[in-house]
This record gives sequence, C-alpha cells and structure tokens, in this order.
Amino acid sequence: MMVINITNLKNKALGLGCEVKENVSMKDYTTFKTGGNCQLLISPNSAGALSEIIKECNKTDTPYTVLGNGSNVLVSDDGLEGVVIHIADGLNKIKLSDETTIYCEAGVKLGTLCNFALENSLTGLEFAFGIPGSVGGAIFMNAGAYGGEMKDVVTKVYHIDKDGNEGCLIRDNLAFGYRTSAYESNGFIITGVEIELQKGENSEIKEKMNDLLGRRKDKQPLEYPSAGSTFKRPEGYFAGALIEECGLKGKQIGGARVSEKHAGFVINYDNATTSDILSLMDFIVDTVKREKGVTLTPEVRILR
Repeated sequence: MMVINITNLKNKALGLGCEVKENVSMKDYTTFKTGGNCQLLISPNSAGALSEIIKECNKTDTPYTVLGNGSNVLVSDDGLEGVVIHIADGLNKIKLSDETTIYCEAGVKLGTLCNFALENSLTGLEFAFGIPGSVGGAIFMNAGAYGGEMKDVVTKVYHIDKDGNEGCLIRDNLAFGYRTSAYESNGFIITGVEIELQKGENSEIKEKMNDLLGRRKDKQPLEYPSAGSTFKRPEGYFAGALIEECGLKGKQIGGARVSEKHAGFVINYDNATTSDILSLMDFIVDTVKREKGVTLTPEVRILR
C-alpha cells in the first residue's frame, strides 16, 4: 500500500477541533471485525469541518474513504490508503424540527433514531429498529426490513459534494431504489437528514419495535460479527433460501462461515480475515450460479 503524506491534513483537522488517530486498525471500526490499517482516521465534529477536510484532501490529492458505523462494509486486509473520515463519532446531533419531523446528523445510529422517535411518540420507523449502522449509511443504501425502507420516511438529505460544498437533495431527487440511492453514484457525503413520521401511541410503537427486534434475534446470527445480509435479494428469489437449497449452511473457508441460523449471513466465525470472507462469498456466488442459474450480488460494500 502506498504511503501518503498526511501531515497537512492532520494539522488541518486538529486545527478544526476534530478527533484524529493515526495507524488505526479497521477491525475496530467495522462490524465484520476484519481489515488492515488506515494511515489517518478523522472524526469531523460538524458539516463545516467536514467541508474543510474534503477541500484539503482535494488540495493535497489525498484519497479518502467515508465510514459510518462500518456495518455494511468489508475492508481489505491490506488496509486503506490515505484518510478514513469517520462520521459516526462526530456528526451525531438529533432534534425535533416540528411535531412530526426529526432532523438528525448522519453519524446517529439507527437504534438511537428509533428510540428518539419512540420517546416523542412518532411512528413509521419501527422497521429500522435493530438494523445496525448509522443513519447516513442507511440512506446511502436505502436500508429496509419487514416491509419498510428509508425512502418511506426521508424527505430531505444534506450533504457535502466532491468539491467540499454543502448542499441538499429533496425526496424527489434521491433516486431511492432497492438498496440504492442517488448517493451511490454521485459521490457526495451525507451529513444530515430530515425524517417525516406520524403521531402514534407510545405503547404500540414500543410493542412493534420489540416484536421486530425479537424476530431478528430469533432468525439472525447476531452473536457473530457480520455485515448483516451478505447478498442483495435477486428478483423473484431470496438469497438465503437459494444458498440453503445449495446445501451451503455451515460451509466454512478459513474463519468465515455461512451461518447455520440464516444462510443469507456470512459470519466471522473464528478470527476470519477479509480474504476468508471474500473467498467464501465467491464460492457461494459460483455455487448458486451453477446449481440455480441465479447470480447473487453482494450487498456488502468492499473497500480496498
């Protein structure tokens, strides 16, 4: 991996009051608990600071990777060049804009957002309770479960563009689709979001949240590091069912294993490396294609 001179960027970030760490293991910042090191990790404390950091990266030709809660990514064993901009530690403000609208920054965890909605008797976000990850990451991939998706509740998204300028997109321009949004292609960094919900009964909201969380615990291998569902749902099929039908439950390569609880999850079963996980994913894709004629596409983002 090429070593980048990050001195100017480090000094810039420190001058902006941001938290800065050097030579950081990405195992500590991803839910898969794998990956090599990054040279510099910066946690911006505001959208304005993030804007200045992006401008400095552009000025110094420093490559950067944006990371939220690290719940849907797989980092190379060789690590990441340049700087990792870690949104989850700094951009975590949340408030009511009006009676039914929540504004929260991109680093807020989905669970925190769901509990904030519950505290204010707002319904519409129950589906997201238990989904790991940050709000920014959830918007980026239009996360969803149990019949709900982020597109159902998001009205406006704030961002920093590639030049470091602040801007926003409203609902009609967000291009939400199955596990995708405009942010997958535009390269902008999500900094905040407005969520529109409805007034509800606190007890009913809590009951639904607990019910969905219970279902997750019953059906998903939450006791092991993973990135949630490893593959996107192929049209007309379910990835987990296809993998199970191919007899791959419990299949293991190195420390990576197909969960015996839910075949749609590849888990870090025993000190897996990213290479182990990728090898197992490739094996699954090849097997399902050969036996079922269906091509599986990773839902997890691979960062190299």
